[in-house]
Amino acid sequence: MEDEAWRRQHAIIEEAAYAILNCSVPVIAAVNGVAVGGGCELALCCDFILAARTARFGLPEVTRGIIPGAGGTQTLPRTVGERRAKQLILTGDHFSAQEALAWGMVNELCEPNALMPRAIQLARQISECAPIAVRQAKKAIHQGLQLNLSSALAFEVQAYERVISTEDRHEGIDAFNERRKPSFQGK
Repeated sequence: MEDEAWRRQHAIIEEAAYAILNCSVPVIAAVNGVAVGGGCELALCCDFILAARTARFGLPEVTRGIIPGAGGTQTLPRTVGERRAKQLILTGDHFSAQEALAWGMVNELCEPNALMPRAIQLARQISECAPIAVRQAKKAIHQGLQLNLSSALAFEVQAYERVISTEDRHEGIDAFNERRKPSFQGK
């Protein structure tokens, strides 16, 4: 590929990564197989990673003369720590789902045939919560990690303030007091 064609092609995965990172609702990756390079980076952009016990991961770009360019150099260190991320990125080594779980990159391991049912179950569980509250909590977590603790706590209060006047907050408290399941409307 010529350099300009390479840039145009790479812009597509960059756009996909940023869309996942900036999505206001939770995004779940279900990895069943090999997630290497861009696939690993896209999984790292998600809020949760569920993986089959047999899944494999890696960012081997340096072995091809490039670097992870769809968020991998930023998301992996924030997930597994700087030193481990440097080792993985600078060697291009692949790693197992069990290692990814131990390092905090993967939330859960599943048997391959149980992976999608578990991802759907998790998505349903989240979807039964108040949608505005879920979006505000996700935003507070993500933005807060970019700030010092004092600023992050102030940001959290702003996110909290946004849910106080919602119909869903009233419904949630009423349902709790009445010992029933809430019916959230996203209002």
